[in-house]
Amino acid sequence: MSFELNGRTYETDEEGYLVNLGDWNEDVAAFLAKQEKIDMAENHWQVVNFLREYYNDYQIAPAVRVLTKAIGKKLGADKGNSKYLYELFPYGPAKQACKIAGLPKPTGCI
Repeated sequence: MSFELNGRTYETDEEGYLVNLGDWNEDVAAFLAKQEKIDMAENHWQVVNFLREYYNDYQIAPAVRVLTKAIGKKLGADKGNSKYLYELFPYGPAKQACKIAGLPKPTGCI
């Protein structure tokens, strides 16, 4: 599967995750967010950028429990809880945020 944006074609898997991590940029993220019916605000970008850093450090997309804990450490306890993350990404913080961040689907996500 694929989509076209700004005259360029981007390959995705059958669930809409980018095939090539290097294809990601903020325009792609905004497009994917729109597909997920998410209106990106600063809080969303914080999580997306955090996920990209995490992936660069560990070469793995964190499952939601790990994500929640790690975000709490970096961004504060008010943001390191699943209620906050589900408000931002209602269909699953790890799954949706990873897709928008251009990362593979986290292990353990259905």
